[in-house]
Amino acid sequence: MSERVPPSDARSDAAGSSDDNPTPHEALEVARDRLETIDARIADHDEDTVEAVATAYRTATDLLEDYVDRATGTGKENFQAYIELEGKFDGLVSGLDEDLPEYESFEDALETIDKRRLSEADFERARDALEPAAKYADMLDEREAAREALAEARKAASKRLQTIDDEIDERERLLELADADLDAPVERLREPIEHYNEAIREAVRAYRLETSAREVFALLERSRWYPFVTYERPPEDLAAYVRENPAGEYTIPELLEYADYSRSKLSHYVESADELKRNVATQQTYLEGIDAEALTIDWPPGPAGALRARTREYQPFVARIADEDVVAALREVRLLATDPDYDRLQTAAQAVDRLTPAERERLADGRVDDELEALRAERERLEDALAVDDPV
Repeated sequence: MSERVPPSDARSDAAGSSDDNPTPHEALEVARDRLETIDARIADHDEDTVEAVATAYRTATDLLEDYVDRATGTGKENFQAYIELEGKFDGLVSGLDEDLPEYESFEDALETIDKRRLSEADFERARDALEPAAKYADMLDEREAAREALAEARKAASKRLQTIDDEIDERERLLELADADLDAPVERLREPIEHYNEAIREAVRAYRLETSAREVFALLERSRWYPFVTYERPPEDLAAYVRENPAGEYTIPELLEYADYSRSKLSHYVESADELKRNVATQQTYLEGIDAEALTIDWPPGPAGALRARTREYQPFVARIADEDVVAALREVRLLATDPDYDRLQTAAQAVDRLTPAERERLADGRVDDELEALRAERERLEDALAVDDPV
């Protein structure tokens, strides 16, 4: 059965393939074929033989490279270097099996440097003589490069596989939202949530103006036990200063104001102007960021279970910060999760809030279904390809 061709905006390997930009699956297959090809070439020449010739070739070229500057010329040191080179090169060739492929190349190179005085041209001729043996070293280099390319291709395929599930989840979410009742009365959720959010923001603003920094920090420290209350805990040095120094009795807005005072003016308010500036002035961004957002309800809200858990964790913090009216507003939000219509209204709220005109168009013409099918097919191909046990 032939596969359906996915639409161009589906990030599938069938959609993104081109000669210049292969998909992760294609790149993996190409890398695998490349390694198999060079392995076959090496096997045809016998791997032990290839490695023996390659090792001799590399040793010979290294010797030439090492001695080209030292063994040319007429000085005593040059002559001594030449003697060393000739002895090492002769030892290399003498140790080779005469049946080794390209053995004559090594003999020819030795003959080229077998003279009392060498020039750079002699070294060049020796390298040329060794050239027939270079292909054996090239085969090993190619195999190493092919192995590295295969490892990189596997890594890229694995990385792509990790993102496919997210893309599948996104398409599935769109399809779920497509079934939403876009005419549902989502204001039944929106109005209580907006009322509570406005109330808690105002309450926190007042709380900051009236409550000492020490008391605020104590409340923030408690949030570590409440996963839904996402306040950032105070930096350690600042927390210690507020906890132990009399300046901790000031409110956060007062501390921020004092941090801008001159040292002489600040000395009328705190025991150590330098200590306040060191601890407060350097943490202005953190202090200014202590607001109500960690206690607000997102729009659209989450599933009913998450909303119940969130509001339950918010309750002791809201009760500490705000009056009974705000606590009652939070209670009204919690009761939303018990409404039999909550799931329908929540799904509709998500659809209205999140579906863009382009997404609605893709849903209407079936492109999202095609994209989902293509992504699932790509995932299956990549999983099969990665299941192959490649040589290391």
